[in-house]
Parts: sequence; structure tokens; C-alpha cells
Amino acid sequence: MRAIDTNVVVRYLTGDDPEQARRARALIDRNAIFVPRTVILECEWVLRRAYGLPKKDVTSALRQFAGLPDVTLEDAEIVARALDWASEGMDFADALHLSAAQTCSGLKTFDRAFIRAAKKEGIPGVTAP
Repeated sequence: MRAIDTNVVVRYLTGDDPEQARRARALIDRNAIFVPRTVILECEWVLRRAYGLPKKDVTSALRQFAGLPDVTLEDAEIVARALDWASEGMDFADALHLSAAQTCSGLKTFDRAFIRAAKKEGIPGVTAP
């Protein structure tokens, strides 16, 4: 199994650099691949901010990528839950933090938008300290 970095995933998904995209596709399509959840976090940010893609397109692309036969995500259930929440409007980084903290008794934050987004999703326990 080989681990990959954000730029490999981005080349695979965007094809913006034809030579690097070809190499990324060859690597991913022919090998067992491990993707750390931090890479997914960074990919979401890069695709949304640097490439200007709509959040729904980004979450959809990342879901499709994660579903490739030989791709293994670190904490796949946590990432999948976060992608679900992000596709409903929550900031992906916040969703990933919250998803990882599901076994905790709550999540404390000063981010009012995060608190509102969690409440909108019906997720209790996201409150200010």
C-alpha cells in the first residue's frame, strides 16, 4: 500500500497538469492507496479555495475518490460523516473535527457559525465554553 499527498489527489481529480495527472492516475489506478484524513481535509480546502469549486462538487468528488476500489481512507467513517455534514452546508474542517469527536460528551468552540451549523444538523453538544 502506498500513501499519497494532497497534490496527487488534486491532480487525479482536476487533471490540471496533464503529465502529473497521468502519473497520478497510473499510481492510483494500479496500486493500493492509503489517504490520511489530513490529506482529505487539505484537498477539500484546495479544491474549494484555490480552484473555486462549489462545496457540493468538492464533497461529491471526494466521495467518488474515496469509493475507488483500491483507495483506503484513514478513519473512513469519520470522513464520510464529515462529507455528509459538509454537503449540507457545514464547514468541512468543522465537520471533520465534530465527526472525530463523536465519542466525546461535547465539543466546545467560540465559532458561532459552527454552533449554528451543528444545531441546524440536529447535532447536540456543540457549544461555547
